Amino acid sequence: MKAWLLNIIGDGIDKLRIAEVPDPPPPGAGQVIVDVHFAGLNPADRYLAENQYPAKPKLPHILGRDAMGVVSAVGPDVTSFKVGDKIIVLTGEAGINLPGTFAQKLLAPADTLTPVPRGWSDEQAAGAPLVYLTAHQAIYQWDELPQTGGVVLVTGASGGVGIACLQLAKLMGHTVVALSRSAEKSAKLRELGADLTFDPTNANWKKSLKEQLGKRRVDLAIDMIGGALFSDVIDTLGNRGRVSVVGRLAGPVPSFNTATLFFRRIRIGGVAVHAYSVAKAHAAWGELHSMRARATDSLMPVVDSVFDFADLKQAFARLAQGPMGKVLIRVA
Repeated sequence: MKAWLLNIIGDGIDKLRIAEVPDPPPPGAGQVIVDVHFAGLNPADRYLAENQYPAKPKLPHILGRDAMGVVSAVGPDVTSFKVGDKIIVLTGEAGINLPGTFAQKLLAPADTLTPVPRGWSDEQAAGAPLVYLTAHQAIYQWDELPQTGGVVLVTGASGGVGIACLQLAKLMGHTVVALSRSAEKSAKLRELGADLTFDPTNANWKKSLKEQLGKRRVDLAIDMIGGALFSDVIDTLGNRGRVSVVGRLAGPVPSFNTATLFFRRIRIGGVAVHAYSVAKAHAAWGELHSMRARATDSLMPVVDSVFDFADLKQAFARLAQGPMGKVLIRVA
């Protein structure tokens, strides 16, 4: 089979190479083989390639955590899937410490997979699990967040995780504030349900937000960006405000003053979907789709672009530009 290989952790995406490698061995107990049709890209793939992610896979390594495909073989005791079933990768070590989805075939434990949800295209399904589970954890990790009627601010809102957070927070009945530097993307985010959008490079965005919220303040900020914007995000929070840190696309936070946390009792928590057990991942996925069943169009993945398998590096370049939704590669 063909696969994209990372020879050395730290080499980065530019040093990935495409090669012929042996097919996975026949599936053992509890395992299946999936013929990958579409694979989703995530910033975490790049972080691992650059040695900024705590994983120690056997080298050469195959990156890729999201995928949609068709089961082509099952282990002797697998009853949850049969050959021909369409599935997506929900959780597990694929692309982290085990070979991932940037390959034509994937050997995976059956309990890390789940059927393609009804109403989603193959492409939509391919990039959905990681972003929606991340959104779920970013919101539900705070017991004190209002169950409804709160204010949720999302930075980097046009990315895959940002859109998932927007959709889920809106479905829960929160006012959603979305940050994007692009006027075109801001318009799209409003179409997707954002109540307020702001350009964080505009020096007056915080003042405008406070004016539009009146006496209300942000209850939860979900941050993908880090960097200098982080301090501005903290400034928008009200008493007992919370921050879920998902990414750091703009790098480290410079000269952060922890005194900004004291008097409003602000709390900051990291988001790591990989920390979910398999059972917890399935439970969260079930919760998401129970909510979706009550509002069919509310949780609908947005696909920015689909690249050919040979164009993986160009796909990562698109991811670095800031897409509107998920970036995929077509594997099959």
